[in-house]
Amino acid sequence: MRGLGRYVSLFGLQLRTSGLLAAQYRWDFLIDGALSVFSAAAALVPLFVVYADERRGIPGWSFEESLVVIGCFLLLQAILEGAINPGLVAVIEHIRKGTLDFVLLKPADAQFLVSTSRFQLWRVAGLVNASIVFTFAFTRLGRWPSAVGVLQMAVLVAAAVWILYSLWIVIVSAAFYVVKIDNLTYLFTSLFDLARWPVTVFRGALRVVFTVLLPLGLMTTYPAEALLGRLDWPTLVASVLGAGLFAAAARAVWLRSIRHYTSAGG
Repeated sequence: MRGLGRYVSLFGLQLRTSGLLAAQYRWDFLIDGALSVFSAAAALVPLFVVYADERRGIPGWSFEESLVVIGCFLLLQAILEGAINPGLVAVIEHIRKGTLDFVLLKPADAQFLVSTSRFQLWRVAGLVNASIVFTFAFTRLGRWPSAVGVLQMAVLVAAAVWILYSLWIVIVSAAFYVVKIDNLTYLFTSLFDLARWPVTVFRGALRVVFTVLLPLGLMTTYPAEALLGRLDWPTLVASVLGAGLFAAAARAVWLRSIRHYTSAGG
């Protein structure tokens, strides 16, 4: 318990430091907020195009139900860009320059320190966008999610965040072996953009890839189905177990990769 309390204090300190940095650059908050609104609008445009013709659409998903998927996508995008990306992207530069020593020498877990080293708190605007989309979608549907559905959705979003974080840890770990991994980060970002669509749009091998190897379905489609009241409990349990496996694999990859690190003095 004492060790857990120590890490909670460290997390609070890192978060407070990021908050002070954000306060120093208030215009960044306004500019990024405006950009997040534009990004949310851009995510909605393809959906309006698909459903513009009544003969088209996504099988098994009405326009309003697909909006719920978009809301889940915007929610995860805000968490990814505000809490996961900032600290882990900085690690890549530390590895390139050999300055990761300053982290490794501290008396705390290195993965925890790099993961919480920086937050972009102005990305919270993305959470507002997600709330607006959810409100609009369920107003159009004429009903609201049940308490059980909201609980299921919260659990699945937590699992999705854990998977996104684990995938990023694996990508960052690749920097211990290769000099530049920019293309890999761009590829991951591009693939994540596909999560704005219900997973039913994919067929055959792609369906397997985006539900097992890169579980986009777990990230946005399953939380949306939970809010819509049509997610079964076995799927929820399997998703949480899958997230745990991703996290364990990412931890093993990180520990193995960090042993290959050559410091500035090495």
